Amino acid sequence: MIGPNELMIILLLVVILFGGSKLPEIARNLGKASGEFKKAQREAELELIEFERKLREGKFKSNEEKRRKLEEIAKSLKIDTKGLSDDELIEKIKEALPKERAEP
Repeated sequence: MIGPNELMIILLLVVILFGGSKLPEIARNLGKASGEFKKAQREAELELIEFERKLREGKFKSNEEKRRKLEEIAKSLKIDTKGLSDDELIEKIKEALPKERAEP
C-alpha cells in the first residue's frame, strides 16, 4: 500500500516530468482507462455468470459452442487460452475477476 509520503513524492515527480499544465489531461486519461478496465471486468463477470447458468441448465448444443464462449470471455480479459482445458480456463477467468464478486 502506498502511504501519503510516497504519494506526495510520486505527485512531485509527475509535476516535474510533465509540468503542471499536463496534470489534468493525465488524470483524465487515467480515469478513462480505469473506467474502461472496470467496465470490461464487469462485462466478463456477467458473461461468466451467464455461461455457468447455461452450463448448469444444459443449454449448450455442443462442446464446441461451450469452448467458443469460454474463449470469448477469456479473450475479453486478455487470457491466453492455448493449452488450457475448459476447467482450467474457468479458473483463470475467475482469478482475473475481482475477488469479492467472482463467485455467483
